[in-house]
Amino acid sequence: MDPGRAAAVADGLGTKVPRPVVLIISHAREGSASSDTVVTLPDTVVMFVAGKAGEPIAAQAPEAFKALEARLPSLRGRKFYGVVLGDEYRACVAIDSTDDPRALPHPTWILPGGKYVRRRILNWEEHLDLIGPTFQALLRRPDVDACRPFIEFCRSQTELLVMVPVR
Repeated sequence: MDPGRAAAVADGLGTKVPRPVVLIISHAREGSASSDTVVTLPDTVVMFVAGKAGEPIAAQAPEAFKALEARLPSLRGRKFYGVVLGDEYRACVAIDSTDDPRALPHPTWILPGGKYVRRRILNWEEHLDLIGPTFQALLRRPDVDACRPFIEFCRSQTELLVMVPVR
């Protein structure tokens, strides 16, 4: 396969969507944020639980994730996202092939794809204090696209990708 071309994967609803294409690769030290990486993400169908808009994002996130995870039969193998839409935080999980679209426990939404700049935070659960400043640093870029949401992707229990949309 041509390395510049994305492979197709099922989004859980039978639709083929491209995998993210990494344009620049970087590495991070434990507890640090990496240099910028630009990726192209596909639209992703997710279930979500919204936080209480208007409260601090840091206060909304744990409660939203607690409510999201409580109604899932298993967390294993799931892709989790934290999304900031204005003053609302959404805890999200990608719909996968084991989900019955007629029996989802939460409302659905499409996480918009496109170009995002990202930074990795390793051992993020021990470095929650780095998430806000990492977003703030990425938001200083001149090419930020404020029409799309800001995203945290929990790649693993030790790696968090902080992503801001760019043009």
